[in-house]
Amino acid sequence: MLRRLLYFKRCWLLLFLAGMTPVYAEKQVITNHVIADKASASQIIRNQVITLGTGGVTGLYYPTGGALCRLVNQARQEYGIRCAVRSTLGSMSNLEQVINHELDIGIAEAGQLYDFAKDTDKNADNHGDELDQPLRTLTSLYPEYVSILVRSDAHINSFDDLKHKRVNIGQSGTSQRLTIELLMKARGWQLSDFSGVSELEPSEQAAALCDNRIDATLYVVGHPSGTIKEALRDCSSQLIGLSKHDRETLILQNPFYGEMTISGGFYSSDLTDVLTIGVNATLFARADLPDDVAYAVVKSLFEQFDNFKKLHPAFRFLNPQQMMQPTTLPLPIHPGAAKYFREVKYLSQTPPE
Repeated sequence: MLRRLLYFKRCWLLLFLAGMTPVYAEKQVITNHVIADKASASQIIRNQVITLGTGGVTGLYYPTGGALCRLVNQARQEYGIRCAVRSTLGSMSNLEQVINHELDIGIAEAGQLYDFAKDTDKNADNHGDELDQPLRTLTSLYPEYVSILVRSDAHINSFDDLKHKRVNIGQSGTSQRLTIELLMKARGWQLSDFSGVSELEPSEQAAALCDNRIDATLYVVGHPSGTIKEALRDCSSQLIGLSKHDRETLILQNPFYGEMTISGGFYSSDLTDVLTIGVNATLFARADLPDDVAYAVVKSLFEQFDNFKKLHPAFRFLNPQQMMQPTTLPLPIHPGAAKYFREVKYLSQTPPE
């Protein structure tokens, strides 16, 4: 009898274990998948690639983007983020591509960002609702100057003298084109008032001036500029300023423009200073850029700021405190950038987000 009971007990135990094993195995598989998924997600975060839109390779946006990405990549082990530079047509192109998720971060003029924000608000008013701004600023960078470069033998001393000359107006949608159009509108000019009109890319303009295919071109650029240095060095050309009326006309159109002076010393001790207006180049991103990514980019820049200043002569006189001031930023500041600004206590008040 005892032997029979032990036999039934053994059978019951085997059946019990047989029924439980698949459940246990299934649970083990699920657990392994969860662990693997977490590891995979962690790996993605630690190897995130962000793309930064710059400008043409001959302008200052491109080396600026390269310098920023270099600093971010040097901190890659800490933040797990790799930065890649993309050459674009500049401010307007970067705006469009960041909004369309083709880029993560971009560089643009503060004036262009302000115009974009104003247009967004206007569209919201027209539709009777409130639209969220899809972009945020990260930090101001450096000043860009409206710079008119002319052939010395073209007898051009002011913007008024461009009438009946061969002028490069730049490509559609560029800051160069928009600035020229504003100055033309103030005079009631049409394109037919020029003897010749070109729509050259930035990389082509200095050569066109030196080859006597154009008499003048206008840049919105940081100084010293390699393109302008090339033209001043290789052909008979000079920088001219904007009249008081022209400066006031442009500043009236956009509060982020201000009077500036292009120092002749940027290029030669023999050159005189030129009065013009300027606007700050600004680093911006989409509003949905993760806060930790925005924080890492801004911190990588300012924690290595002495190295950044050495990467281009245009950065030599930059001041971090001025770059972080809310008054220099044309859009709400990204929360990730604001977090860093609060940490370093450069600001007397918390910037708006």
